[in-house]
Amino acid sequence: MPRSTELLASALIALAALSAVPAALAQAPAQQGQSAATQPAKPVVDDPAPGQQPGGIQGQNIFDVKPEVKRDASNDPGYMDQTNGQRNAVQPGNNAPMWRDVQRGMAGYSSLPRSQAPEAGVLIQAPVQYPGSRMTTAGEAWRQVRNNWLIPYGGALILISIVALLIFWFARGPIGHNEAVGGGGRRIERFTPFERAAHWTNAIAFVVLGISGIVMAFGKFFLLPIIGGTLFGYFTYLLKNLHNFFGPLFAVSLLIVIITFIKDEFPRKGDMGWLAKAGGVFSKSGEEPPTHRFNAGEKVVFWIAVVLLGIVTVGSGLVLDKLIPSMDYLRSTMQQAHMVHAVAAILMICLIGFHIYLGTVGVRGAYRAMREGYVDEAWAREHHAYWHEDIQAGKIPAQRSTQQGAPLTEPVRTA
Repeated sequence: MPRSTELLASALIALAALSAVPAALAQAPAQQGQSAATQPAKPVVDDPAPGQQPGGIQGQNIFDVKPEVKRDASNDPGYMDQTNGQRNAVQPGNNAPMWRDVQRGMAGYSSLPRSQAPEAGVLIQAPVQYPGSRMTTAGEAWRQVRNNWLIPYGGALILISIVALLIFWFARGPIGHNEAVGGGGRRIERFTPFERAAHWTNAIAFVVLGISGIVMAFGKFFLLPIIGGTLFGYFTYLLKNLHNFFGPLFAVSLLIVIITFIKDEFPRKGDMGWLAKAGGVFSKSGEEPPTHRFNAGEKVVFWIAVVLLGIVTVGSGLVLDKLIPSMDYLRSTMQQAHMVHAVAAILMICLIGFHIYLGTVGVRGAYRAMREGYVDEAWAREHHAYWHEDIQAGKIPAQRSTQQGAPLTEPVRTA
């Protein structure tokens, strides 16, 4: 095809396309007007209600919103019985079953052997209820007993005993009219050297244990504010070590004292009369009812304070010192031993305190009799008439131990 023919054809096609565009543009508005005429008109709302806004974000009253309730894992019947693995399967990261078992005292894994650390796997002790405590973990129960009962009531009992002895001293004064030696008559050996050695060893150990125990238990109330925390800490540390070392000495000497004096501590004639008259301390004449070598009051102190409370205190103290072999020293064992030890020690301090008072300033001649071992007949007749009668009758020797270079008996002395 010639070049002129191709140019003519292209020009005709372009002219036809330009003539078709105005006709299409004119037809489109006509169709839009026809469809708008056939559709109903929408009402125009000036202030549409919430949730009816046309298009965009839909609004809603917050009080009309209802939460979507979904089934939770805690609604399962066996939820509280689940193990830690089962709980993590339904609630990842929830370790409540494990900590609940820990609070129940369940033992976990520990690489330490049971012989060395029997409670190494137990983080928290199981709940228990000690006398005077709530039902709670054992450590907290022991703390409640100590802080709510032992400390306040034990301290009050010791203070009451001290005040009562002071009142009795100022109201009554020393009991008796004669000193141990000097009232008249021959000298009688009341205590042998062995008996005095056993008594004083036990007495010194008891005083050290009593003072150290009182400071450790009650010192922060009356000593700490005076000497300050630093000095009180060093002093208490020293007393704690003295307490631990004098404990075994007290135990051995206590056993010797019991064996030495028990033969004269059984009830005999005159004991009930002595108790009925309270030893004559409230009588106007001040005369003491007749008794044997030891009166009924001394026997009560011996059987209750020395034998009963002494054995309980020593036994519980040996547990606290971990001196009993083949025994598992668990926390519960130590807590129970401490409570028993504290109660027995407080009662023993009060009773032996009364004995110390009578043996020093409460009865004339009593301290010298235990220090030197001798009394004269006047003192023996005044305080232990039946014992003096047995000596006069020859049933009991006046000199029970043999002293080298000294006669067994001495001539009668007068005041």
